[in-house]
Amino acid sequence: MSHNSLAGLVDGGASAATVSGLPDLNLLRTFLAVYRFGSFTAAAHALGLSQPTVTTQIRNLERQTQRELFERRPRGVAPTSVADELAARIAGPLDELGVAAGNGMADGARAEPVHLAGPAEMLSVFALPALGSLIADGVRLRVTMGLTEPLLDEMRAGRYDLVISTTRPRGRSLAWAPFADEEFVLVAAPVWADRVKGSLATEGPGVLHTVPLVSYAEDLPIVRRYWRHVFGKRLNCTAAVTVPDLRAVLSTVVGGAGFSVVPRYLCQAQLASGALVLLNDPEDPPINTGYLVQRPGVSTNPDVDRVRDHLVEAARGC
Repeated sequence: MSHNSLAGLVDGGASAATVSGLPDLNLLRTFLAVYRFGSFTAAAHALGLSQPTVTTQIRNLERQTQRELFERRPRGVAPTSVADELAARIAGPLDELGVAAGNGMADGARAEPVHLAGPAEMLSVFALPALGSLIADGVRLRVTMGLTEPLLDEMRAGRYDLVISTTRPRGRSLAWAPFADEEFVLVAAPVWADRVKGSLATEGPGVLHTVPLVSYAEDLPIVRRYWRHVFGKRLNCTAAVTVPDLRAVLSTVVGGAGFSVVPRYLCQAQLASGALVLLNDPEDPPINTGYLVQRPGVSTNPDVDRVRDHLVEAARGC
């Protein structure tokens, strides 16, 4: 993409700053980063610049275009309609230029590691095993496990390449696509299932109040959702065990501590072996959609796309 071609895209109501009739690509790159991240600070981190430098560049672009591009807010910035128009015109060409610049690695040079983040159990049970062939082929990974919202916040600041998210990201600073659906199931070890499964079907979920509950969090988000969706009732019990890792929840239930609600993919082997028993099998179980999230634009690291495509393909085969 030539400078002249890019200049044609920014002509009109949102003409860009120019040097000798050509757009200043540094200002445009900074503008696009701020537009996508919604924050001067996050854009500066992603670009490897200081926050004052980013602020100065945006002010220069606004002064030269004689248009306000961003509304300053207590937390970050919001684009104006002029910024929306400019971003729509320049995003594709600038991404293409970034890819062209990033493809100049010397023969034999290794790509940077792909920074992948997500829930510990989904990474451990599904994602990392699915990427084994890529690792054997030379792809390098740096993996972080954690809760969705903090991971997405760190991604907006430029820390990760890909995040598996249990919720749909808000705002325009991240690109996302539906990734995989996880079905939640109500389970217990046989020692408890033998006592309550029959009466659960005839008397309702109140019979489980005598069984210890193992939960992922104190506010019981997964279990409460199951109660609302399947039983149409409010959950009225507290957890006997709270542990912030669904793998630990599962092993605790398998050990006979009580009952819980966990994703089916996580306990499929235990259900097949009889180590766990389904206490209920509704026609319409609660489903949660996971999302594969990355920063907008085309990554200069080709391994990011390889990892993303491999994960998507593996999810389709589940």
